[in-house]
Amino acid sequence: MTTFPDLERYTNNQPQPELNLAAVDYSLLTDLYQLTMAACYVGEGVEQKPASFELFVRRLPEGFGYLIAMGLAQALEYLQKLRFSESQIAALQRTGIFAHASDRFWALLADGCFTGDVWAVPEGTAVFANQPILRIEAPLWQAQLVETYLLNTINYQTLIATRAARLRDVAGEQATLLEFGTRRAFSPQGSLWAARAALAGGLDATSNVLAALQLDQQPSGTMAHALVMALSAMAGTEEQAFTAFHRYFPGAPLLIDTYDTIAAAEQLATKVNSGEIHLTGVRLDSGDLVNLSKAVRSLLPDVTIFASGDLDEWEIARLQAQGAQIDGYGLGTKLVTGAPVNGVYKLVEIDGIPVMKESRDKATYPGRKQIFRSFAGGKIQVDRLGLASENAVGEEPLLQLVMKAGKQLQPFETIETIRQRTAASVASLPEETRQLQHPVSVNVEISAKLQELTQKTKKQTTEAQRAQS
Repeated sequence: MTTFPDLERYTNNQPQPELNLAAVDYSLLTDLYQLTMAACYVGEGVEQKPASFELFVRRLPEGFGYLIAMGLAQALEYLQKLRFSESQIAALQRTGIFAHASDRFWALLADGCFTGDVWAVPEGTAVFANQPILRIEAPLWQAQLVETYLLNTINYQTLIATRAARLRDVAGEQATLLEFGTRRAFSPQGSLWAARAALAGGLDATSNVLAALQLDQQPSGTMAHALVMALSAMAGTEEQAFTAFHRYFPGAPLLIDTYDTIAAAEQLATKVNSGEIHLTGVRLDSGDLVNLSKAVRSLLPDVTIFASGDLDEWEIARLQAQGAQIDGYGLGTKLVTGAPVNGVYKLVEIDGIPVMKESRDKATYPGRKQIFRSFAGGKIQVDRLGLASENAVGEEPLLQLVMKAGKQLQPFETIETIRQRTAASVASLPEETRQLQHPVSVNVEISAKLQELTQKTKKQTTEAQRAQS
């Protein structure tokens, strides 16, 4: 039985105020029904039947023409570390919910780990509605149990990576884009995933120190109004506050809109022109960014101008259209929040039998599937959604085997590698798919064999229901 040193974590009756996530908690970070269904499978003797589940989105978020798949690295890490400790099992038993579960269920948890295969599109790949981002092929109880965590990390990181890719596409390659979203992310854990996905999606740096250092990146940031106000109040002037901060961090941009933006730029221009300081950048966080940036540019023509303040891809497009003189952007709230990516995780095959959901507006395609992508002139021409058993005909199969029998097949990719793939994916999209206003998604054809299987599965389901009635 796998054990961990912090047995008291699940055995005392005291609340845990930290509510933090550690790798030892992975097994319990799931919805209750994943565990109750697993217990039911054990009771019915089907828990080891081979099952295939696919993770996909039924429809893209409103205003999006594509998604950038992200979160696979954290999904694989989770699968490799999934274990139940004796203290976790004891905690589950104390709930009383599993009073009718068989002893074999507890033995399964005690000795179990993920032993399945994983097929996935590489991180940074553009995908569309109803295309599997990931497929799990594993014993039924394992494939069922992992649903919640996989959806959590892939849905959120895919959203952030897609927003980052759109921001980069609108701002252009020369703009510096910084992720400032930690304080607005939905949780401390979410802030780390948001920073990672933003960097992999095309942003240059993050202000999240922990995320940057864990990802072997250089954290980046500027300063806050508090420093200007505090030092101005004690030292006497805003200019002295700038001088003090610049003394210790000469490469950091100065935030110049605490009081009078133009007056601050004029003061700095005097110092720059006299050679007293070498200023690398300034940041504007409020006001009329178009006119302010033009005024600051006239005073500081060789200084990088950053802008921040609830910016998104539509606002950046507006600023550019109106001639704003802005070289870089700090992206926070609207990058790390917003309309969710509503990915789902559905059973597509059990014990070799293709299955499908037929609910209105929530129907799924049966069987294990593959995305076959074809290009023309470097642009995506069409995607074909077909069965995994079909052959590619001048097409690129997107889903790759990334884990076999619970073992990861390749090392984790670097942020730089994923960022390059994201850029190439966006560049391969048709212009109408990349546009912000009324984007048109890439055409996804359903293969003849998948259509045939769908009709066959529907017919079999109908006949089975009639036989029961």
